[in-house]
Amino acid sequence: QVQLVESGGGLVQAGGSLRLSCTASGRTFNSYGMGWFRQAPGKQRETVATISSGGSPTYGDSAKGRFTISRDNAKSTVYLQMNDLKPEDTARYDCQMYAGFRTYWGQGTQVTVSS
Repeated sequence: QVQLVESGGGLVQAGGSLRLSCTASGRTFNSYGMGWFRQAPGKQRETVATISSGGSPTYGDSAKGRFTISRDNAKSTVYLQMNDLKPEDTARYDCQMYAGFRTYWGQGTQVTVSS
């Protein structure tokens, strides 16, 4: 059974930083791409960043220049370093593991940025 456990969310002031973590179990981690997505109340889910099984990152427009995605295969963990946070970054952040048509999701972690 696949389990993704996110951590690192919380309340931070604008301009601050947070690092989200997502630890996976139940699958061979390094065979899967990983991603971070977010959804704010009343808005559609959007892609924040993804990282392929080979370690190649991609970023959504909102994350470029401020967020960095990375992975540690030895720890089966993907990270999202978020800097210069803005109130509009407030959302639930969800971790995804993917390979082809197979996708798995974590429970999410809330990030709230105060102005």
